[in-house]
Formats: sequence, C-alpha cells, structure tokens
Amino acid sequence: MTTSESTRKQFIDYIMLHVFDDQYIDRQEEKKILEEGIKRGMTVEEGLAIIQQVALEKGVVIERQAEDRAKEMLARFVANDGKIDKKEFEDTLAIFKNATKGRLPEPELKRRLKKMMNDNGWNAKEGGLFGTKWYSAIT
Repeated sequence: MTTSESTRKQFIDYIMLHVFDDQYIDRQEEKKILEEGIKRGMTVEEGLAIIQQVALEKGVVIERQAEDRAKEMLARFVANDGKIDKKEFEDTLAIFKNATKGRLPEPELKRRLKKMMNDNGWNAKEGGLFGTKWYSAIT
C-alpha cells in the first residue's frame, strides 16, 4: 500500500509538531505518532520509515535507536571477555549521552544501561584488590 503525497506531507507535519520543542522522540511519542499514521492508512513500516527519514533530515533523536546503539556497543564489549568493565560502561554511556543529545540526565542513562545489562544477563567487572563497586552503586 502506498500513501498519497498529501497524506505523507500531513504525517511529516504531525511528526514535526511532536518534536517542535525538544527535537526528541521518546518511545511513547513514537507509538502515538505511529498510531496516527495507521489512522491515516499507513502501515507501521511506512510510518517508521517516514519517522526515520524526518529524524535523519532534521537531526531529530529517536530514543529507541539511541538505546539500540548502546545495546550493540555493550554486546560487543561483553563478547570480548564475558564482562563489561567500568571503562567500557563509561564509553557506552558517553556514546548513549551523545546519541540522545543530552535530553536524558546521566543517572537515567546509567539506569537504562544497567537494565540492558541485567535483561541480557551481562555481568559487570567490578571490585578486585583496588576496584570499586561502580556497577552496584547505580540505582
């Protein structure tokens, strides 16, 4: 099914209205935008493609994509030695923070990264003789 050009333009305007203030699409906004696309006769795939196109052209951050990038990075780190050390976590945090353009506070980003690690069964490397409990300190 192809969407008419006028419907597509209206949908883009609808997206732009949602990101007018903050240039950021969180998961709830993304779902709401997609629901509007479905109401206009689009498929989910068409809606996602248009959202991604707008994000790319206008520099809008899509939260889900930023989280996916961070998750991929953590997966690469854990593949090395089976654990994620403090430096690897901090490197991922920096990329995640950059990808979200600072829209989320650092403590929230840390909690999300820790949740990703817990959800995937990835362990942190902490402690040791002179180590700290950096991972356990994230609340």
